[in-house]
Amino acid sequence: MKKLKYLLLKLFSPKGVSSRPINTIMSTKSFYDFKLKSIEGKEIDFSIYKGKKVLIVNTASECGYTPQYDELQKLHEIHGNKLTILGFPANNFGGQEPGTNADIDSFCRKNFGVTFQLFEKVDVKDNTLYNWLSDEKENGWNTEVPTWNFCKYLINEKGELVKYYSSAVNPMSNEILKML
Repeated sequence: MKKLKYLLLKLFSPKGVSSRPINTIMSTKSFYDFKLKSIEGKEIDFSIYKGKKVLIVNTASECGYTPQYDELQKLHEIHGNKLTILGFPANNFGGQEPGTNADIDSFCRKNFGVTFQLFEKVDVKDNTLYNWLSDEKENGWNTEVPTWNFCKYLINEKGELVKYYSSAVNPMSNEILKML
């Protein structure tokens, strides 16, 4: 029955969006258990995000979707009181994030005025956070892995993964804004 609900939700969700089915059982590992390094190399304990909605995005500096940095920054500036954005540079798709952490940080700030939190470059195919985001045994329902740069995952105020958005879903789209 649980799988049927998931398939129906997925079938009738907007293209590129997956939602958490009602009554899913969450993993014993919480979003708040993670500790990862910022792009500056400082460890960030995710428990600081308790009570906040969080949008996690795998980013890249040389991608056709790179202009989404503008939209992510706009979302941060307009709705930062309702939503925290966490950017995770990754070089998994097309070698489109070849730079160092310092290069990436400089590029994002200079070209897009990024002030939302960026993290050290990760491998989205082998990273503890991304494993949690894409393994239904870990997060309770989702199996969607990033298929390209700028895939997005929405965490609710309870630390539960509630939505997955493909790269094609714009950060300022109605699909995301209606969740705020």
